[in-house]
Amino acid sequence: MNRIVLQLLAVGFCFAVVQALQCYKCSFGIGDVCFTSKTECDSGEHCFLGEGTAAGFVPIKLQGCLKTAKCNKTTEENIPSISNSTVYSMTKTCCNTDLCNAAPGLPGGPGLGLVLASVSALLVANLVA
Repeated sequence: MNRIVLQLLAVGFCFAVVQALQCYKCSFGIGDVCFTSKTECDSGEHCFLGEGTAAGFVPIKLQGCLKTAKCNKTTEENIPSISNSTVYSMTKTCCNTDLCNAAPGLPGGPGLGLVLASVSALLVANLVA
């Protein structure tokens, strides 16, 4: 009986270990606009949220999976033929729980939805009356 319980625990542990980490993925976002999907990371990867600036002033964002060795670092990408010309600078912050790299909301946040709902309700009320 004890052997069966131990085997079941071992099989359950294997399924728990094999389960892939889920993250939000955004290939490129500007400001708070970043169209996301869900993705599964490979072994040795964590979820990341990359925030930075392009051309020195445009806020950009990336999300997805990243090798652990590249986590929590700031990188600068330059144009090789032009010295001292940074195309973009980005800090990639990692986390290791499902969907921990926060999907952004729509531009305007929750207030925008409330305003749209209120305007729609007023229009419907005027049409009915």
